[in-house]
Amino acid sequence: MSHQTTSNILMIRPANFGFNEETAENNSFQTRAKILTPYEIKIRAQSEFDTMVLNLQTNGINVIVVDDTNTPIKPDAVFPNNWITFHEDGTVMTYPMFSPKRRLERRDDVITQIKKDFTVTGTYRLEHFEEKDQILEGTGSMILDRVNKICYACTSPRTDDNLLDIFCNLFGYEKAVFESVDTNGDDIYHTNVMMALGEDFVVIGMDTVNNEEQKSMLLENFKQTNKEVIEITFEQILSFAGNMLQVRNDKDETFLVMSQQAFESLTDEQIQKIERYTNILYSDIEAIETLGGGSARCMMAEVFLPKN
Repeated sequence: MSHQTTSNILMIRPANFGFNEETAENNSFQTRAKILTPYEIKIRAQSEFDTMVLNLQTNGINVIVVDDTNTPIKPDAVFPNNWITFHEDGTVMTYPMFSPKRRLERRDDVITQIKKDFTVTGTYRLEHFEEKDQILEGTGSMILDRVNKICYACTSPRTDDNLLDIFCNLFGYEKAVFESVDTNGDDIYHTNVMMALGEDFVVIGMDTVNNEEQKSMLLENFKQTNKEVIEITFEQILSFAGNMLQVRNDKDETFLVMSQQAFESLTDEQIQKIERYTNILYSDIEAIETLGGGSARCMMAEVFLPKN
């Protein structure tokens, strides 16, 4: 039986975190810092990272921390969930990335380190699709309902339909594709900024889905799979309230991990709904969010591999 949550999380400690011009092209969540030097940005990102890791570990979640390499410089290395996924059947998949700078994040030595404690039976590599400008950025592009085998994905330059088919065929998922746009009508770049799927609930910005048929399809899927729909506004999405991940700890308790900014954007009613199903765990990662345009979920790559 597949599980929706895991207590094993890979996180990459950033060596040279910073603003990436290439990803800013279609990530409207990124903002350039005017007041901090590159060195100050780096130190602040490392401090935010360390605090978040400690927060997770204190609550019984197993965090596998791998240091980013100093060279080549990888401003977004702190977001590993876009380039790698680890599956319950022992397979690992690596992904084609939109930004050439981000392609440098793929590291075989990370897989080697994971193999010390987990069983890897095979590796699928999709990065050669970059030559055809076909991109699929891991669990940024795809929200996986692992129990019901549904792959949710919003269309964007970073989520290629052909590659979604390849993923779904390999892992036995049914795809649920929809359009999700911001207030300017531009594609939301990653599905995981507007949607987070838990064991019994889904946090989602339904207002970003304008196509009525697609909206009905999503709501029907959530109904069939017994997920309570907790809607968030576009303002809350901008505060990264869609970028959350439910994890499990060593006592079999679950936590919805998010940033402090995301938590502070939630209403009391939304918090009560979430807490009916799971604990909430948040950390202040403001510099990482502002400059990187990604939040707590992007920082965690779930390891579903069998333990050695």
